[in-house]
Amino acid sequence: MLNDLVEILNQIRVKNPLIHQITNYVTVNDCANVTLAVGASPAMADDEVEVEEFVNIASSLLINIGTLNKNIKNSIIKAVKKANELEVPVVLDPVGVGASKFRKDFVEELLKQSSISSIRGNISEIKSILNLSSNTKGADASKEDLESIDNTVNIAKELANKLGLVVAITGEVDVISDGKRVVAIKNGNHLLPQITGTGCMCSSLVASYCGTSKDKIFEATILGVITMGIAGEIAYEKSKNSGLGTFHKELFNSVGNFNEEILKQKSNFKKIM
Repeated sequence: MLNDLVEILNQIRVKNPLIHQITNYVTVNDCANVTLAVGASPAMADDEVEVEEFVNIASSLLINIGTLNKNIKNSIIKAVKKANELEVPVVLDPVGVGASKFRKDFVEELLKQSSISSIRGNISEIKSILNLSSNTKGADASKEDLESIDNTVNIAKELANKLGLVVAITGEVDVISDGKRVVAIKNGNHLLPQITGTGCMCSSLVASYCGTSKDKIFEATILGVITMGIAGEIAYEKSKNSGLGTFHKELFNSVGNFNEEILKQKSNFKKIM
């Protein structure tokens, strides 16, 4: 599998895929910059009058519901429909899906009517989509929802099989499944959750790699999560005792400098099944 990850990583700067992102206004700048840093190009258009035109030229589409509203909802529906028509990969970040009926109903509607390639969320969000009991805390996972690795694996597999897509549950240990295969990742740093938008940025990385290799969504999702995890580790080492502002800056530096050698040296993942 490592060879597949290396291949996708080496292709992204050559292909420079356009990643259309309908994301939230809290993290839109960071999402655009992390997309650029990894070697892709961001398009952050979210008005329904033009989203279909951007999907026409995009390599992948990212949907992030962090600041969902009625106008954005219409834009998402039109963009995803067009992406499905063109077989453009769609990545969903269901931010805070369990926090309100509006979000929950919309995600349920989207998943029923559309084809999604990959979902990246925390354990509370994924449990909410599965209609399992969850204790959502806005955009963050609640302590009550933290599962054992075995339970997280089962939840990821269940949702992947139910919806026919790739599921990434990110946390202290990340779990990614396509319903048959499961990978656990132990890269990352404790400061990542203290920066607003690192989850959103991780989803942007996933979408960037999915746009690079449309036939390897499972591997592209794994690489997106690993890239953010390793970047967090390197950023921490370079910003120790300097504060979150320096960590934030070094996080972008680390993504921008990410390469095959770093991937091979620092990736910490294993195939569970």
